[in-house]
Amino acid sequence: MDTGTTPGTGASFGPVKQIEAGVLNTGYVEAGPADGPAVVLLHGWPYDIHSFADVTPALAAAGYRVIVPFVRGYGTTRFLSDGAPRNGQQAALAADVIALMDGLEIERAILGGFDWGARSADVVAALWPDRCQALVSVSGYLIGSQAANEAPLPPRAEYTWWYQYYFATERGRAGYDTYRRDFSKLIWQLASPKWAFDDATFARSAAAFDNPDHVTIVIHNYRWRLGLAAGEPQYDGLERRLAGAPAIAVPTITLEGDANGAPHLDASAYGHKFSGKYEHRVIEGGVGHNLPQEAPRAFAQAVVDAGRL
Repeated sequence: MDTGTTPGTGASFGPVKQIEAGVLNTGYVEAGPADGPAVVLLHGWPYDIHSFADVTPALAAAGYRVIVPFVRGYGTTRFLSDGAPRNGQQAALAADVIALMDGLEIERAILGGFDWGARSADVVAALWPDRCQALVSVSGYLIGSQAANEAPLPPRAEYTWWYQYYFATERGRAGYDTYRRDFSKLIWQLASPKWAFDDATFARSAAAFDNPDHVTIVIHNYRWRLGLAAGEPQYDGLERRLAGAPAIAVPTITLEGDANGAPHLDASAYGHKFSGKYEHRVIEGGVGHNLPQEAPRAFAQAVVDAGRL
């Protein structure tokens, strides 16, 4: 397995499976030997499991059992109860990962993700290190808190979060609901300005945004970050721990594309948060925010290497 940055081929997964896990009936794809070392790959917004369409077969061929779930609010993942809060806060999304691992009887796994998925993987590694063999996180340490988000950023940095403020308004909610495909395609273009994805590639992932809870989860996620929406009390204890920005001690490789157009920090700002074996890699060749799909071989290699740290 080399570390090339050739974009994905547009491969498709096999059939989506379903499993009851925590508050969800989670849709996921699985590949590789059932007795292989487990790898759980977590997508972000506005993407879906197809960000790992080329990473997955590469890892499966190398002997790993690969699990790629739809995050709550995406694809075939559904809440078991109509009355369950449609909560997008970070602790809830990370708890979903633990519930899925429990449901699949996976004791420990290598976790890999980007965007929301990287944050969830970071949270699991920080709070449940016994469940995380190793970590691959695009853009590094993404654990946050409502208190930390109260601090204003310099204007240029605030400008890059324009959609967060749009989503804080009811007009923004209605706009995202009405134009979710146009909106998401714009984010893809801004976050990965050198990625020449085609319409078929985008449409394949955009189908996941038709989930009936998608808009509510996305809006809650960003409003919760700004303290404009409440989380669930059951996660208060976890959020207090996360607010302390806990160090991550599991072996970790962080990745960054050299053309990431999404808001992100330089690795020098977060490297100290990884207290175990640690390595940072910059993936060159015009690689943007959706690094697993834009540079699948590099991402897959990082998963293999992290497991060997």
